[in-house]
Amino acid sequence: MTDPQPGPLDDQTEAEATCSARGCQAPATWQLLWNNPKLHTPDRRKVWLSCDDHRQQLIDFLGKRAFLKDVVPHV
Repeated sequence: MTDPQPGPLDDQTEAEATCSARGCQAPATWQLLWNNPKLHTPDRRKVWLSCDDHRQQLIDFLGKRAFLKDVVPHV
C-alpha cells in the first residue's frame, strides 16, 4: 500500500497536476479542501490533489484530524 502522507504541492499547471500522496505521480482527479482550525481562519481552504486510488486514504487522513471540509472533482 502506498504511503498516504501528502507531498508538497509544487507550482503545477493544470495539465501537470498530480496526486498529493507521497510518491504518487498519477494525474489528479479530486481536490480535497481542508483547513487546520488552529492555524487557519474558518474560511481559508488548503487543497490537496488526489488520484482515484488515493482519494479515500487522504480523506481518512484529513478526516481523523477534523480538517476535511469538502471533496470536489478536479477539472
